[in-house]
Amino acid sequence: MKVLNCLLERIQAAPACLVTVESTQGSVPRETGAWMALCAGQSDPLGTIGGGHLELQAMQEARLRLADHLAGRPARAAVLRQALGPSLGQCCGGVVHLRFECVTAADVPALRQRLAPRLQPVALFGGGHVGHALARALAPLPFALHWIDSRDGVFPPQVDGYTLCEHSDPVQAAVPLLAPQSFVLIMSFSHAEDLDIVAACLARQRDRGDLPFIGLIGSRTKWATFSHRLQARGFSGAELAHVTCPIGVAGITGKEPEVIAVAVAAQLLQRLQAA
Repeated sequence: MKVLNCLLERIQAAPACLVTVESTQGSVPRETGAWMALCAGQSDPLGTIGGGHLELQAMQEARLRLADHLAGRPARAAVLRQALGPSLGQCCGGVVHLRFECVTAADVPALRQRLAPRLQPVALFGGGHVGHALARALAPLPFALHWIDSRDGVFPPQVDGYTLCEHSDPVQAAVPLLAPQSFVLIMSFSHAEDLDIVAACLARQRDRGDLPFIGLIGSRTKWATFSHRLQARGFSGAELAHVTCPIGVAGITGKEPEVIAVAVAAQLLQRLQAA
């Protein structure tokens, strides 16, 4: 989002050539919809379509098109086909179709809507060390973070534009108001709060079925204890199977907050890809 905001700010003063991956075939560096923009008077692009020779050639083409636009010359063909192997000497071997278009301040509203990334909602319960590390790890990734804690003063003074901080006491009262299809991460300062949050999430999942991932920080021993207590509250084994504990991708055993955050972020990306 920071890159998009920078583009929208810059084209208020000068035009830019927007380069978008329109379609692909075979193995390619970036997916359809990836974009970069070269602004008039700037040497470096905003965004990326994959780097390497492909991006270098695209930047050269964008400069030519900007020069044509500023001189009032007719526009060239909007879409160019690039075969990565034969024409660019890249080993990917696929084909990329790139769309070139010059954009100005008049295009800001349409670009804001068109280029805004699709973000997966994530609800993070807990503003401790791991919570802070995870919020930093998720900030540049395709997630919209709803960060919740029952304590005052735990959130940083400034957060990413896609992060919403909420004080909720009791903390589990926030669960019914989460965005549909949220990935939920539970890591509050107390096991009692964790248990209440898990129970609220399972109750919502029973009623609505719209929380595809419920992750709880902790050990297998912690989850065994929680399972017994949740069964006593009336949740079935099938319902408990919807909870992931421990969280994080397998094979990463470090317990430093930043290490846990990377492992959990990777797990969420896996779930996002699977969805």
